[in-house]
Amino acid sequence: MKRIILTGGGTAGHVTPNIALLPRLRELNYDIQYIGSYTGIEKELIEQEGIPYYAISTGKLRRYFSLKNFTDPFRVVKGMSEARKLVKLLQPDVIFSKGGFVAVPVVLAGRHLKVPVIIHESDMTPGLANRISMRAATKICCNFPETMDALPKDKAVLTGQPIRQELLNGDKYKALNFLHFNTDKPVILVTGGSLGAAAVNEAIRRVLPELLKPYQVVHLCGKGKLDASLDHLPGYAQYEYIKDELKDLFALADIVVSRAGANAICELLALHKPNLLIPLSANASRGDQILNARSFEKQGFSMVLEEEDITDDVLLSKINELYENRESYIDTMKHSNQQNSIDTIIDLIESVAS
Repeated sequence: MKRIILTGGGTAGHVTPNIALLPRLRELNYDIQYIGSYTGIEKELIEQEGIPYYAISTGKLRRYFSLKNFTDPFRVVKGMSEARKLVKLLQPDVIFSKGGFVAVPVVLAGRHLKVPVIIHESDMTPGLANRISMRAATKICCNFPETMDALPKDKAVLTGQPIRQELLNGDKYKALNFLHFNTDKPVILVTGGSLGAAAVNEAIRRVLPELLKPYQVVHLCGKGKLDASLDHLPGYAQYEYIKDELKDLFALADIVVSRAGANAICELLALHKPNLLIPLSANASRGDQILNARSFEKQGFSMVLEEEDITDDVLLSKINELYENRESYIDTMKHSNQQNSIDTIIDLIESVAS
């Protein structure tokens, strides 16, 4: 039996692609182990899957002043030691890393102990953690054609994002019952990612009176971001977070308004959902969501509205234009060459683990 260590954490986007690989790894009879942080979101998500979980200390490398800059280096050193001991103990045939700073010590331990390592970069431009990990990698998977130019040619593979297959099996009629919606109006799904997006929430709520005339709206707001004053508005449903019913909401949605995190937009691509992307502003990030969104726009998968350009009229106009042209976007997404990412990644894992 071959053994694989999966690693990655810090956000759901660094964990859910690993979870998407689990069914195929189990079919192939892999012994699956996971290394993550002590307190990250990955711990809860992976333990729910019944996978043995090992925690290591982790710290973040920041480009800005923080008191944690003085303590995190010690956590990183401790995490390096812990990762090396675990990799030596578990003796995996291969390591697959989805990124995040918790993954760096595991990847470097793999190189030190001569274990093949595959890493996956979701965004168009590699983040700092994956840039550190690249030299230790045997192969580097990516989502965007543009990313290939930033990676070592002998390591880079355009795979797309592993998508949880259950998302492809939603039932729109279950969603209609769950939401108490009807079939008279099309449905818009609004999501800001696992943590929600205040700017998107505010923009959508400002135009709700106009939106609800031709559409119904289901709004995933993020934890602590519900607006109780809107609870009984006909044709509008809001939730902090949806797990089990998410596949059904996707099946029901005619169009989607979303942030442009790589995991989210690749799910929209796999589901062939016409989408309006509102990427996180460059003022609040390294600008990766803007690059992700523009790549999907260029490939014909998405419309894009940058946060700084939002006005009520522009937002309504974009949503209406997207709905009117939805079939064109669906057709383009159906012809994408990034539809079989799980099989491509599993083939890579098999090739380096043999």
